[in-house]
Amino acid sequence: MQFGYTIVYVPDVAGSLRFFEQAFGLTTRFLHESGSYGELETGATALAFADHALGAMHFPAGHVRADQSTLPLGMEIALVTADVPVAHARALAAGATEMKAPAAMPWGQTVSWVRCPDGCLVELCTPIQPA
Repeated sequence: MQFGYTIVYVPDVAGSLRFFEQAFGLTTRFLHESGSYGELETGATALAFADHALGAMHFPAGHVRADQSTLPLGMEIALVTADVPVAHARALAAGATEMKAPAAMPWGQTVSWVRCPDGCLVELCTPIQPA
């Protein structure tokens, strides 16, 4: 078994791709001509977005829409960076909402959390230093 990709269901796939480009400097790897599915260039494991219509097709009984939830979902995407305060400020300037400002953690990482316009929760963090 190998982890292939994460798919986040969003209201506007192209909009989420643009936001991740502006906020985090990630580039679009693929956007389906229908606009219902797209992927970011993130290395071996892709971060992908699918529209809620596709989610409704896969899950006819419904799914939780992060963009309509007042609280963030119980999952996050973690993006590793050498400079969390700069990345955090860039995400806020691109339209993210601050969930927790950059802070040093007892285990040595600096972390922050932002919520994207599509409702996705993103942790920005420095690399974990091996013990």
